[in-house]
Parts: sequence; C-alpha cells; structure tokens
Amino acid sequence: MPTELSYWEKESFFCNYDAIVIGSGIVGLNAAIHLKKTAPSLKIAILERGFLPTGASTKNAGFACFGSISELIEQEEMIGVDQLSALIEKRWKGLLKLRNLLGDNAIDYQCLGGYELFKNGDNFLVETGVSKIEHFNRLVNDVVGSNAFGLSNKKISSFGFEGVSTLIENRYEAQIDSGKMMFALIRYAQQLGISIFNNCRVDQIEEESKGSCLITKNGNFCCKRLIVTTNAFIKDLFPGIEINPGRGQVLITKPIKDLKVAGTFHYDKGFYYFRNINGRILLGGGRNIDFEAEETTTFGQTERIQLALEDLLKNVILPKTDFEIDYRWSGIMAFGKILEPFIAEIRPNVFCATRCNGMGIAIGSQTGEDVANLLLANL
Repeated sequence: MPTELSYWEKESFFCNYDAIVIGSGIVGLNAAIHLKKTAPSLKIAILERGFLPTGASTKNAGFACFGSISELIEQEEMIGVDQLSALIEKRWKGLLKLRNLLGDNAIDYQCLGGYELFKNGDNFLVETGVSKIEHFNRLVNDVVGSNAFGLSNKKISSFGFEGVSTLIENRYEAQIDSGKMMFALIRYAQQLGISIFNNCRVDQIEEESKGSCLITKNGNFCCKRLIVTTNAFIKDLFPGIEINPGRGQVLITKPIKDLKVAGTFHYDKGFYYFRNINGRILLGGGRNIDFEAEETTTFGQTERIQLALEDLLKNVILPKTDFEIDYRWSGIMAFGKILEPFIAEIRPNVFCATRCNGMGIAIGSQTGEDVANLLLANL
C-alpha cells in the first residue's frame, strides 16, 4: 500500500468490496450494471488499466451486426445450422439489450443497412453467397425479421464503388457511435453507485480466505468475489485460458464533401469493414494479410496492412474522390476456436468472460449479464 495514502483514502476507496470487475469495456460495465440492478446493496468497483477502456470497446468500428453472408457460411460449416441459429439469436438479442438499456439516441443507433461487397472475379464467393440468401433468410426470419438478405447491385454505382460486381444487403444491420455507447455505459454505471478506477492495472491476484486481493501500483483492493473481463488481456492474469489476441488496424479520413457511402460494409469474408461517420470513411481490417503478426496485444500499425487499407480506399471505395487520411489507431480483440464467448468460474469466486470473437457490440451486453448471473448464483 503506498505510504502517501491517507486514512480516509484507505478506508473509503480500498476497503473490502462485495464484487470487483477488472476491465471497463462493454462486457465489464454490463456485468457490473447487472449485478447492481439485481442486488443494489452490493458494493461494486471496476478497475481499468487505462485512462479510457483499453482493448476494443472504444476502438471498434461501431457495427451493430450479427454476421455477413460469407461469415455465416463459414460459421455454419464450423458449428452446424442449429448452433448457428442459436448464436445469431444471441447476437440479435444482445443488440436489443444494449439498445433497451441505453436508448438509441444515446448510442446514435442508425439502421442504414449493411452490405457485403464482392469484387470482379470473386465468382465462387458470389455464387456461394447468392445461393445462401434464402437459406439465411429462413434461418433469421423468426428472430430478426423477414427478408433480411437480398441482392442490391443497383446501389453499386450510387455508392461510387469501382471493381465491385455484387452487393448483398442486410437491411437489419445498423451502426452506432462506439464512443457515445461507452460514455453512456460509464455514466449509467456511475449513477447506480458503481465506483470506476482508471489507470489502475491489476498486476497480480492473490487468493485469500475471504476472497481475492488485487495488487496494483495504486494500492491493494480486496473483494469477496471477482469478475475478470479483460478479453484478450486476460492471459496476463490467467495464462492458461485458451484465447488468441487479434489486432484490428483502423484508419479514418478527413470529412469528404458529398460523401455517397452510407451504411456498414464488409469485404473479404468480413476481414475488411468500413462505414460512414460524420462525413468520413472509417475503414479497418486486413488482419488476414498476416495473422501471425496481428496475433498480438501490442497496439500499433504495420505498413503492410495500412497500405492495403489505403489501396482499398483508393481503388474500390473512393476511386473518383480525393481524400486524406486524418489518423489511425488499433484495437485488440480476442478469438478462439469456439464461437461462443468463454464464461466460467475459473477459481472459487473468481469468474471470467472473454473471447467475444469480434462481436463485442452484439454479444457484450448479454455476456456481461451472463457472467454476473454466475456470480449472483454464488451469493
């Protein structure tokens, strides 16, 4: 415990908590919120390693989606139609849960439709995708709505794309403002009386007879029960958990006059994604160019992927439009061989929720609630 702390600070800020959540991303905040709403008497704190939520929650593209055609085809091959149907339902209900909790205005929810691009020469991908439209429409009909997917080739020219032969539209896909979403979640949690400590990285967790002691450079926090929601960074504390980090590199243009592009867009089986935001194009992806290099928890950009993103902008998305890159960033996601998030009690009274597989916006709210319910069942 730092010697500079006063008696008051030790007693009021570092005293024993009923529950502590490590990580203030979308999963961690939803876990804490659900705990507090279900059991208001619980004293709850969230410890966040960064000044802002670190990882992907404030760094993603803001897609309110449940999977493009190509992604769903691959996922169906992995887990079968019944499990995929359940997964889509979880993603969709997770989006509804987020919207109901915060309200569409607070997260700037806009249902402008989503589109998957297929370039000239992608004949096999096009044929496979088009042949599956009705199959997936039937699969999501009872959960999402009718006629979710359809061909929209007439929109190719109106968006100004070049070298694109086919567009498959998902009329239920939407976009949100990730910054506003996280700001609203943080404010909601604080209004409930949940304490949030930023720049408070947990370096070590020590088991005690009455719970856990969390060792940080700021002091030691004690709690009866612990939830860890640090996603790809969870291996810093629990190396045995089987997840793989995945860095997503992103860039954004300066505002573009009379921008034609509106909606959320997927390309190359979802490995590239872009959207409009305040007259700009936000573009990310390219992880498949070098999976090994992007399997990292280190933030930053690589020349190879940034050049690929710029090439896509110049030759496909904005071929006849002058643009300037304003700035670039990256986020860190967690992936695994299993598409479901990993939610478990990994030690007595220590719970974790990780492996959102790039679908944090869709499943983050439900994942947070699910891990909170595991804890509540142990009260």
